[in-house]
Amino acid sequence: MTHPAPDPAAEEDKGGLRAALTGLTTRGRSFLAAGIAAAICAYVLGQPDLLRVGLLLAVLPLVCATALYRTRYRVAGTRRLSPARVPAGSEARVHLRMDNVSRLPTGLLMLQDRVPYVLGPRPRFVLDRVEPGGRREVSYRVRSDLRGRYPLGPLQLRLTDPFGMCELTRSFSSYDTLTVIPRVEALPPLRLSGEAKGYGDGRQRSVALAGDDDVIPRGYRYGDDLRRVHWRSTARYGELMVRREEQPQRARCTVLLDTRGGAFAGAGPDSAFEWAVSGAASVLVYMLERGFSVRLLTDTGSSVPGEGAEGFAGANQESADAAGLMMDTLAVIDHSDNDSLARAYDVLRGGNEGLLVAFLGDLDEEEAALVAGMRRRSGGAIAFLLDSDVWGREPTDVPGPLDPAGGGEARLRLLRESGWTALPVPRGATLEELWREAGRQRSGVGAANGAEGTS
Repeated sequence: MTHPAPDPAAEEDKGGLRAALTGLTTRGRSFLAAGIAAAICAYVLGQPDLLRVGLLLAVLPLVCATALYRTRYRVAGTRRLSPARVPAGSEARVHLRMDNVSRLPTGLLMLQDRVPYVLGPRPRFVLDRVEPGGRREVSYRVRSDLRGRYPLGPLQLRLTDPFGMCELTRSFSSYDTLTVIPRVEALPPLRLSGEAKGYGDGRQRSVALAGDDDVIPRGYRYGDDLRRVHWRSTARYGELMVRREEQPQRARCTVLLDTRGGAFAGAGPDSAFEWAVSGAASVLVYMLERGFSVRLLTDTGSSVPGEGAEGFAGANQESADAAGLMMDTLAVIDHSDNDSLARAYDVLRGGNEGLLVAFLGDLDEEEAALVAGMRRRSGGAIAFLLDSDVWGREPTDVPGPLDPAGGGEARLRLLRESGWTALPVPRGATLEELWREAGRQRSGVGAANGAEGTS
């Protein structure tokens, strides 16, 4: 994006020379004060030579301010982010380019870009004389451990005269936005047994299972299987008609993110809530890459803007855009004022949700019972419980990252008895480790159910 600086002539109509005098530097003000003092002393003492010196000292900063203010050149600025969407904890580079689009060379330019303090110090650059039609390019890096959307800009140019008597600031009008998304952890491919028919990691492509034939036939195409010829329609239309291809049904996955403010303790990039947001982002990307129709749901019952009734489809050309929309939503998601998961339960009441993956904070008995009821609305369910009693411990105090003995045994037992694969999340545990454990537990449950069926 190119943002031309305002024309100095327009500033002249607003403020006149008074605006230029406000830009006098400490040196310029010192020269002006010294000149006035010398002129007064010369008048009092009757020293004409001292008067000449005083006039020279006073006039020099005024001449510099007037000359700088009436400088007639225009500068265009371009900012480019690489990349514009970056995970938390990673760096992005900002490229700035200044073009002199006037017919006169510029003087010394001091370039400054405004950035939020969480991205680092404010970058400043000194650009030498830029010839007519010339350009200068500079760059700087920004980094944030906190996800969010951060404005960059507007750019500011400081013009100075060769004697350093005056500085004037020219501001650009536009800015860009850097989106810091949650960290995404690569998850191992697992076959999660126990989902409803047609769901699971074994269905890595978009065609999860075969559906019913379309009732509307179509004309025969070269290469069509003759066994699919629809003879009744062929007799009706007088040409060879075949049944349409079987319509695929896509495996579904709903990721439930608990955002209740009272459900999580602590704040900052290492807090339990940030772990949950990062975990939800990782599962969403994982499922999209494997062809699932993915939906993000929060305790407020809301989802991603632009999301369809069945969620975003994966394993197609739009999956990257869908992942971007979800990451943008998670980049700015914050605690809600809710104290219950009832709205999410109402959304899931329709059933047929496929695989349900939930990242939950503290649960009381009522909320735990509500979550247990969600299991009946889905084909399979995995819950990661970030209990404050467990999360508040140091990693060295926890017997093992997957050991449920840290607290909340009753809630974990209730969820498991209702069919959830529930795992506690202690501080320091990685989602990859927990994800593998969830796969092992579900495989064990599936094997046990199979053994009971054959006995």
